[in-house]
Amino acid sequence: MTEEGRGTPEAELGGHYIVCGGNALAHRLIEELLDQYEVPVVALVPDVAREHGPRIAGLEGLAAVVESGAVTEEALRSAGVDTAVGIALMDATDQENIHAALTAENRNHGIRIVLRVFNQRLGEHLEKLLPNCAALSASATAAPAFANGALGRPNSVRVGERYLYVAYGEDIRDNQVCLVADRIDPQDLSTMRVLPEGESRMAEYVELATRMSDESPIELGRPPLREPADRGQVAALQALTTEPPLPIPFRKRLRWWAQDVLRYFTSVRLRVVLSTAFAAVLLGTVVLWRHSGDLGWTVYYSLLDVAGAAQPDVPGQELLGSAWTRAAQVLITFCGITFVPVATAIAVEALASGRRGIPRSPGARTRDHVVVVGLGNVGTRVATVAHEAGVPVVCVERDPQARGIAAARALGLPVVMGEGPLAAQLTRARARHARAVVAVTRDDAANLEAALEARAMRPEVRVVVRLFDDEFARRVYATLGNVASRSVSYLAAPAFAAALMGREVLGTLSVYRHVLLIAELAADEGSGLLGSNLRTIEEGGGVRVVAVRLARWPQEYQWSFADRARALEPGDRIVVAATRAGLARLIQ
Repeated sequence: MTEEGRGTPEAELGGHYIVCGGNALAHRLIEELLDQYEVPVVALVPDVAREHGPRIAGLEGLAAVVESGAVTEEALRSAGVDTAVGIALMDATDQENIHAALTAENRNHGIRIVLRVFNQRLGEHLEKLLPNCAALSASATAAPAFANGALGRPNSVRVGERYLYVAYGEDIRDNQVCLVADRIDPQDLSTMRVLPEGESRMAEYVELATRMSDESPIELGRPPLREPADRGQVAALQALTTEPPLPIPFRKRLRWWAQDVLRYFTSVRLRVVLSTAFAAVLLGTVVLWRHSGDLGWTVYYSLLDVAGAAQPDVPGQELLGSAWTRAAQVLITFCGITFVPVATAIAVEALASGRRGIPRSPGARTRDHVVVVGLGNVGTRVATVAHEAGVPVVCVERDPQARGIAAARALGLPVVMGEGPLAAQLTRARARHARAVVAVTRDDAANLEAALEARAMRPEVRVVVRLFDDEFARRVYATLGNVASRSVSYLAAPAFAAALMGREVLGTLSVYRHVLLIAELAADEGSGLLGSNLRTIEEGGGVRVVAVRLARWPQEYQWSFADRARALEPGDRIVVAATRAGLARLIQ
């Protein structure tokens, strides 16, 4: 275990924050704390020469860099855990992070602890055990943005009984909550402004007051104010009483459900046998009906024939039907006989495949589905969200030991596994007929390759890729028109930073590569919000107050609170939409 020479000696550390980990999330979190909150940070990395270790060690402003293969008590002591304000555990397994959290709590009772967990249920139990602890899942925070981008619907955050989401261009309605971005040019996102200073719906009220002060009559029926042309494309925050619906017709969902049920219980060969037998039975039934003319009698005899219980004609007795009728009965009976062994084969196949633990492959008729490339933590959650929305999902994973394969098998999702060219795997996943391809491996180059291969197969397919490097993502945006880029660490790091500072983030919304945080803040004693009003809170940009919960009515969310000059009192709470810098300004 070594400590970098440019750091602060252990004895001088105090009032700082410790970030443990050498992955992308730890890197982003340290940048967030240094740039947005301007607090002293000590980085505890497993290896300064691997993963994001070199980038972390090269960050300006770090109080110290400690290298240790595991987050042991000795490593925490070297990082100054005894005098630290908070600690964030971003690497290792859930068990190792919990062990480190308990060790930190024993050495510094009351230290603020934020840890990354995959098992959210386990995290909830830990939060009850340690009141000063927040257990968050980066994949759960970021996955909805990936999944909803693939499904073509806006990601939403629930606040009370409403769902907040970001709408663009023509989808913006007159009852928008606030303007969140303007000057949006997908080819050059550097011109986009997110929650700029002085830009809010209050401009409409100011104009109305101005016209009234001139003693001129109010223009009834006047159309709502339009955004100036120089703002380009704009984005606005809107609220619905239900989650934004998925724009898929009910008939299509019903067809997908029927196909999934059929694929789950049968293979391609069994479906061919069943289809042939059913067609033969239907043909025989039609022949019987044409010669009898009685539909009820036809259905009755057809069912008996399928079950093998029909009464045959006996020589010497009066014949009950023509030669065509008897031929139809024979055909129906023989086809009906096949249903019993086929049903047995279906049951045996379902049980056998379940015992082997082998995920099924996509069927030949799989269409209009979502292809998820990479079954890590994020990919597993993206596949789950899309599946719960009722959309067919096909997964692609090269590692047969990946954690998400078991989850896909439990959901009955087809999985394309094994090594080989990515183009061949996407072909097997039927990306040519997919509605969207989501590439969420840990490799930016592999994700971009998946995007390009998918576009080559089907130019109009919607593509969502996971990219860490911002400059790389900007170039992808400028070059590929229908490709959306998301970064797990970029979406999750602001929520982890806010939790480390003791604030609750309800969720994150993406505005292209920018993050919009929805947070609820309390005007408690010692808080900078106490005595402030909504107008002063929004000064400087980066923050919009979207709802207020007054202390005397704590259960009621008051949207578009009218009295913007009222000072916040103890117990009042506000819900804000904020940029990373805006939320940091409110918390400090």
